Amino acid sequence: MEFCKIKNINKGNIVGRTIKIMAQSLINKNLNVPNLLSVFRIFMIIPFAISFLNDSYILSIIILTISGITDILDGLIARKLHQITKLGAILDPLADKLTLIAVILCLSFKFPYLFPFVGVLLVKDLSMIVVGGIFILNRINPPSAKWYGKISTAMFYFSVITLVFLKKICLVDCVELSVILFSVTTIFMVFSLVRYFILCLNLVKS
Repeated sequence: MEFCKIKNINKGNIVGRTIKIMAQSLINKNLNVPNLLSVFRIFMIIPFAISFLNDSYILSIIILTISGITDILDGLIARKLHQITKLGAILDPLADKLTLIAVILCLSFKFPYLFPFVGVLLVKDLSMIVVGGIFILNRINPPSAKWYGKISTAMFYFSVITLVFLKKICLVDCVELSVILFSVTTIFMVFSLVRYFILCLNLVKS
């Protein structure tokens, strides 16, 4: 009887140590520079929103630029050092979408005439987050970033920086130019959304 107790205790210790080792291994694997940069980008949303809404536009553009640089760096580091993880595949696009949504919401406060455009962009990014979450819950790898997604994102940030620079820094009223820029941006974003939707359908069917 005592032998059985000792044997059960030993099994319990082995199982406990195994779980601890596996948990530590998982933490070590995910606690890398690319994932930390993605988390950093998520936290950068708060100072960006505060500075933008308080008319500190130069500071907000600097924060947005730093966020964009870290976005590029985390992808490069992940591929170069072979630190691509499932957590990173979730954090990286999540940080991108949350940043975009924050910028869109801030724009709607400062430039009400852009609301129809930012409304479309907001629906697009929220729907992509929802679809990505559904994919993850069903253990389907979400599609990686494509060229059309990168172009539409770059166009969006170009439009934002141009608008803020002309309107708030150069004090130039540029409603017509803003409408043109965000019309083109919205077209790119909708095109990107349709392409991703087709890609997701193909993944579900396969």
